[in-house]
Amino acid sequence: MDPRDTAPDSWEQEEDVKARDAAGLHSALAALNVNAKPFIPNVDAASIVSWFTSVVNECRLCRLAPVENGGGTEADMAVEVETWEQKEEPGEGEPGGGGALGGEGVEMMEEEEEEELPVLKVIPLPPDAPKKEHVNVVFIGHVDAGKSTIGGQIMYLTGMVEKRTLEKYEREAKEKNRETWYLSWALDTNQEERDKGKTVEVGRAYFETEKKHFTILDAPGHKSFVPNMIGGASQADLAVLVISARKGEFETGFEKGGQTREHAMLAKTAGVKHLIILVNKMDDPTVNWSLERYEECKEKLVPFLKKVGFNPKKDIYFMPCSGLTGANLKDPIEECTWYTGLPFIPHLDSLPSFNRITDGPVRLPIVDKYKDMGTVILGKLESGSIAKAQQLVMMPNRHTVEVLSLLSDEVETDEAVPGENLKLRLKGIEEEEILPGFILCNAENLCHSGRTFDAQIVIIEHKSIICPGYNAVLHIHTCIEEVQITALICLVDKKTGEKSKTRPRFVKQDQVCIARLRCAGTICLETFKDFPQMGRFTLRDEGKTIAIGKVLKLVPEKD
Repeated sequence: MDPRDTAPDSWEQEEDVKARDAAGLHSALAALNVNAKPFIPNVDAASIVSWFTSVVNECRLCRLAPVENGGGTEADMAVEVETWEQKEEPGEGEPGGGGALGGEGVEMMEEEEEEELPVLKVIPLPPDAPKKEHVNVVFIGHVDAGKSTIGGQIMYLTGMVEKRTLEKYEREAKEKNRETWYLSWALDTNQEERDKGKTVEVGRAYFETEKKHFTILDAPGHKSFVPNMIGGASQADLAVLVISARKGEFETGFEKGGQTREHAMLAKTAGVKHLIILVNKMDDPTVNWSLERYEECKEKLVPFLKKVGFNPKKDIYFMPCSGLTGANLKDPIEECTWYTGLPFIPHLDSLPSFNRITDGPVRLPIVDKYKDMGTVILGKLESGSIAKAQQLVMMPNRHTVEVLSLLSDEVETDEAVPGENLKLRLKGIEEEEILPGFILCNAENLCHSGRTFDAQIVIIEHKSIICPGYNAVLHIHTCIEEVQITALICLVDKKTGEKSKTRPRFVKQDQVCIARLRCAGTICLETFKDFPQMGRFTLRDEGKTIAIGKVLKLVPEKD
């Protein structure tokens, strides 16, 4: 055992050990070849591995380290970084896909966080970013219809995920005997989601086309995670209902208890006006781009969607595709001669613009929050505009907060307009004091909050009758709260809209009524007439959506 590894019995003994070490070091130095030729660096090496030099230079620039070997000034290096940013984007396979973030880019390479690389491609174009309209697209549908795979394929086709990243996912998926799942891993970043092949939380990603900037919200298809799906749909402007054309799979999703029906209805309740139906898995051997199968799916879906409230002529658009091969997502395909419309991404680009309330009051329902050098909140700005250093009020607990920084889809900006998915760093409030469902407002025009309200409710699916005293879970914008029906006021005739003169003692399936509801805690809400996004809600019980409704009147609290 080396004497250095043990505690000495006395100080003299330790000095002996030091003396021995010094003698050994002296003899080792004496053996060095001091007449060796000096090392001359290869000056042409930079042209061979220029991307690495640029990244290293940026790294030095970030850390403000002194410049060695070459005597260049820091100003020279700043110019080099600038030209690196101005360069055309490197190809998908090029390792230097993200020089614009300097030191952070190197850290990402070390950690192999390729999912974050898309962010870097947006940063060099700040002047064009505000001109593009922000559109939030939610992917909904039955479990295993192919929502995450289509999302991953779109990100690859638009250059947001690099080819080498997907190749890495493909290798990892093959090791687990799940080779067809690799595209969904671009959105399912959680290990549990990857192992089971089921999305649990709403995945977020974004891509850009010539005219628009899209945020993908990848909703879970499993019936256990419908509350997460409602949260995703409440942030969306446009929904993409993915259905599987494979024999048996479409029928499972569409029959009672399947998520195709429930998701379409929840999307409509969440305020989604336009629905694109992607008939996926058309390349499957049981389908083989068959027009008959496509029309069969269409015929079954249209009557149901009409019943939910979508207008088949204006609001619905059907499209065949294959998520795994990417067929008909970006470019048209030869196998499908009978489909003459635009492929999916060009179709999204050609959609008319959405009406946004830019001059209205600030309303930002909070989806999520966490700690990161302060309190960070996530949400979609529904109306008004938010700027850096602006003073806002968090409702319903009336905390005054200040916006420290503002990120729109991971890109820092000074101002945000409605429709953008934002990440705000706030000052003046702790993370524990915020709950999902709280609303960020401007002090001049606060949103309403309360516990009791009157609402018009449509009972969609409930086996027995519903009487006053019935408890359910209320989903309104991003808020989830327990609610009780305290009184039934009147029944509403579905066809004529006439209200009954007498109070009903109960309501049952397919009936419409006006009822008074009382929440367990104070929530933020508005009447449907004043602000539709915060006036629509769903009632759920025992894992099923039992009713949808709209807020008619807020009842003030009695002191």
